[in-house]
Amino acid sequence: MSLRLRSVGCVVLWASASNLPAIAQQMDPQAPASREDGAASGRSDDAQADPIITDEEFDATIPAIDPEAPLGTVEQWDAEQAQLEREAGRQPGTATATNADETLIAPLADDPEIATPLGPINSFDVEPFDDSRYTEADEAASQSIRYSYRIEGLSEAEAPADAEPAPADPGSVRSRFEELSALDDGDGKASNGAMVSARMLEDQQLLADLLIGECFFDATVNGAIEMPESGTGPIVVVLTASPGPCYRLGSITFNAPPVEPEDLISRNFVPATGEPIDAERVLAAEANISVALPQYGYPFARVGERDILLDPETRRGDYTLPVMPGARSSFGDILTSGTTVFEADHIARLARFDKGDLYDSRLVDDLRKALVATGLYSLVAVQPEPSDTTAPDGTQYANLAVEQAAGPARTLAANAGYGTGQGIRAQGSWTHRNLFPPEGALIASVTAGTQEQGASATFRRSNAGRRDRAVELSLSALRSDFAAYESFTGRLAGRVSYYSTPIWQKRLTYSYGFELLGTNEQDFNFILGERDRRTYYVAALPGQITWDRSNDLLDPTRGFRLSAQVSPEASLGSGTLFYGRGLLEGTGYYPVGDSIVIAGRARVGSIFGADRPDIAPSRRYYAGGGGSVRGFGYQELGPKDPENRPIGGRSLVEAAAEVRYRFGNYGIVGFVDAGQVSTSSTPGFSDLRYGVGVGGRFYTNFGPMRLDVATPIARRPGESRVAIYISIGQAF
Repeated sequence: MSLRLRSVGCVVLWASASNLPAIAQQMDPQAPASREDGAASGRSDDAQADPIITDEEFDATIPAIDPEAPLGTVEQWDAEQAQLEREAGRQPGTATATNADETLIAPLADDPEIATPLGPINSFDVEPFDDSRYTEADEAASQSIRYSYRIEGLSEAEAPADAEPAPADPGSVRSRFEELSALDDGDGKASNGAMVSARMLEDQQLLADLLIGECFFDATVNGAIEMPESGTGPIVVVLTASPGPCYRLGSITFNAPPVEPEDLISRNFVPATGEPIDAERVLAAEANISVALPQYGYPFARVGERDILLDPETRRGDYTLPVMPGARSSFGDILTSGTTVFEADHIARLARFDKGDLYDSRLVDDLRKALVATGLYSLVAVQPEPSDTTAPDGTQYANLAVEQAAGPARTLAANAGYGTGQGIRAQGSWTHRNLFPPEGALIASVTAGTQEQGASATFRRSNAGRRDRAVELSLSALRSDFAAYESFTGRLAGRVSYYSTPIWQKRLTYSYGFELLGTNEQDFNFILGERDRRTYYVAALPGQITWDRSNDLLDPTRGFRLSAQVSPEASLGSGTLFYGRGLLEGTGYYPVGDSIVIAGRARVGSIFGADRPDIAPSRRYYAGGGGSVRGFGYQELGPKDPENRPIGGRSLVEAAAEVRYRFGNYGIVGFVDAGQVSTSSTPGFSDLRYGVGVGGRFYTNFGPMRLDVATPIARRPGESRVAIYISIGQAF
């Protein structure tokens, strides 16, 4: 061991601990050479008290230092040291031993060992450090820290005897504590005791905050750790709560100027005098005020910082809330900025309000959702801005600033499905949603399948003249090859529709339009007794109306839908024949618990005014398939020709019932379908055919994917034993 006594300039005195008495004797000749206390390594109290050399003696041996003298260079100091060594009769730079216990160290710069490079680490004889015994000990210690915890004192929460409403349930405090607790999250394991202590301190504060939030403003929580009595087993963390009294609301005051209506602020603050001061309930009431004011003409309202004055004697808290409603406003102009998708006039067409109407933030949210629903934005924001203009009713105009960022206008889409009797069918489409602004879309689609091939082009103007109204004009060519008929059809059609969107599902929707068809179709001619071809020219005015009270467009679980379709038609060619087609359909959905839905469907259709041979085969009614009566092939039900191929009919009856069970993103469906087609125009219920089956569902964010397997009851010759249907969406 070495001990540094004192440093003066660049000279350092070093000595070993065993030579301290000799050094002391040299510095003070009167000092004894050793202590006769019988202890080699110890000292008496007197020895410890007496210094080896006094400060005065030490300072006397040190030459005086002139603080104003210039500091010499290293070279000057080396020259002085060499002169001193020559005067002492020594060769400069050498070391001379003056005695066995004192050595004068030569300048380190002249030591050749200093310049010698260190060898590689593996040349040293070093024993590797083995830390396994320490890590094993740490692991053992960490495994030994097990704990549990308990809470005491929550049952002591009391309310004033004269208060009607009960205070917060201590059980709710306990349940919320368990959700947020660090001790609970640790699952009773910790690396060391310090971690347990840190979790305990964190949970002490948590429990105190929860109690204060539940009206117990004087609550305190103490923590303690109980060691196991036997020395083994988990330690126990005990949190002892002292809730104190429950404080209740006293007076409730709103510092705000008059608003219209007068009670707009107070009626939206639900807590009342005498109720416990529940933090969550108070915060929710303040948020309710912030929401309600912009809904009733105050777009720039602000809620300030609350103040609660607690009285320990009455256990009441007087509540004061500053509210700055701002100017009462009406809708002003629409101002656009950013990458313009729509001009202000088209945005105004999407709005459900007019300039001068009282401001309502719900209508602003509705406008923003309508803009998002167009699919033409990557970003859109709608915010009110004050103006200096006063409306005729005395309110101030609030302009709407619409910040736009255009998104991609082109879309590629595809879908595919399979059905017994219908085969594989795939469809792809390309859409430019704003090729003809505003919202004039061009849609090109192609159909490819084992039994259908075709192409179409459609022009569609969305939000045409009014919101959610579309105008369409389409031209298509289609080849179909089914068991019922084979056709080559060209179609020109136009339609005006008022429709539902995924954002806004409407109760009432409708459509009306026209169709012009030229179709060459093969059908069985009962007069000739063989199949022959015939060309039909059809003009139709189809219309549809739907009343929808279901809760979802793609996957309803409650409610109902009623729909009616009517199409006056004229068959042109060899003479003109007028007839009508009508179809009524109803569906219902009834939930049983959280995961089971019972669904049902009924459909009735009729064609009147023409005989079956005068109606193009593709315009007749058919039944069977994935969207009709499952268990049978596509269009398989109804009257058939001598070749056992369906020929269609003039009336239709269908019904279906499903039990849908969903678990997570998957579901199982059991179903029974029934239906029949008749040659008469009057729907009949005789000779109904039935199919039963099961299905699987995989639920995605755009709707369920469906796989149904069904079989006919009382199967007849030529009918499939099993029918399979794959598609997107529920059967109905």
